[in-house]
Amino acid sequence: MGKLLLIAFGGAAGALCRHWLMNAVNTWHHVLFPYGTLAVNVIGSLFIGIMYVLIVEKLSLHADWRNITIIGFLGAFTTFSTFSLEAVTLLENGQIMTALVYVLSSVVLCIIAVWVAMILTRLV
Repeated sequence: MGKLLLIAFGGAAGALCRHWLMNAVNTWHHVLFPYGTLAVNVIGSLFIGIMYVLIVEKLSLHADWRNITIIGFLGAFTTFSTFSLEAVTLLENGQIMTALVYVLSSVVLCIIAVWVAMILTRLV
C-alpha cells in the first residue's frame, strides 16, 4: 500500500504541475499549435533522464524514489495521451502539416531530451 500512496502523491503533484505549466505556456502563445503539451513532454523527458541516472545509476536510491518521481510525478506530468489527442484533432481539422510538425518535433525533441539529460547527469 505504501508504494501506491507514493505513486499517487507523485502523480497528484505531477498533474498539478502539468496543468500550471500548460496554462502558463498557452497564455504566451496562440493555441493553434499545442506549445504547452510540447513543453511539458520535452521538460518531462529531460527530467526522466536526469532522475533515472540519479536514482538508479549514481545514487542507488531506494525504489520508493523511483515510484514517487518517475512513475508518479513524471508519469502524470508528461502528457502523451493529450499529445495524441491534439495530433488527431489537428488532422481532423485538416491541419496536416501542423500535425506532422507537431508529432515529429515532439518525438524527436523528447528522445533527444532524455538522451542529453542522461549523458549530462552521468558526467556529474
